[in-house]
Amino acid sequence: MKIKEVTSFLESFAPLEYQESYDNCGLIIGNSDAIVKSALVTLDCTEDIIDEAIETGCNLVIAHHPIIFSGLKKLNGSNYIERTVIKAIKNDIAIYAIHTNLDNVHNGVSAKIAEKLMLKNCKVLLPKEGLNSNLVGSGIIGELNEAIDAKEFLKNLKLNMQTDCVKHTLLSEKQIKRVAVCGGSGSFLLENAIEAKADVFITADFKYHEFFDAENKIVIADIGHYESEQFTKDLIYDLLVKNFTKFAVRLSKVNTNPIKYI
Repeated sequence: MKIKEVTSFLESFAPLEYQESYDNCGLIIGNSDAIVKSALVTLDCTEDIIDEAIETGCNLVIAHHPIIFSGLKKLNGSNYIERTVIKAIKNDIAIYAIHTNLDNVHNGVSAKIAEKLMLKNCKVLLPKEGLNSNLVGSGIIGELNEAIDAKEFLKNLKLNMQTDCVKHTLLSEKQIKRVAVCGGSGSFLLENAIEAKADVFITADFKYHEFFDAENKIVIADIGHYESEQFTKDLIYDLLVKNFTKFAVRLSKVNTNPIKYI
């Protein structure tokens, strides 16, 4: 089976036209006509991931985050991006990225978070203009089966999302029932979450002053970028193993999170 058959399937699920203008989704390195021996699924593509691909005999790496966001002017190994690209090319390993196009499908990255939290009645938080508002856009909003105390909700969130740290705003006295989520950097959706009458907004990468914008109207819960997207690997893996049997699909065992806690 050729690489382009695999990527065409992924793009039927998350079309490239759904990606944001700044993004760089699709086949970044490699020949689309090459035969897939085995695929390695990861959140990030780093040198360690390419080493893992070499060790496991994978010639296709499918990552959520693109290794290249903007053009490379030099390839001399001066940083991890260049070293990763060089190592992949030398070892004939293709790299494919499925990033904001996967963020923007209703059953994509944010939906995976909603699934982990067992939310129901889910819909897109911010529909993408000009496209099916029920199926394409940023974030997800849904509801818990029963309202729960805010502090108890955050404790459950920490366990369900396997994170060592949840940064949050002042906890409201009212219980949590309506929940908004966005995998990755989602602070741009805060107003949408408030307008949707969410009790809590779960995402990552809020800056210090942005926490003030909650203004006690909503609880912001920042769980970390890697932590919010870590189950995206499972989403991609499940898609592949359910639809392809002619090559092996492996989940990366490398934790690529650059942030550590003490």
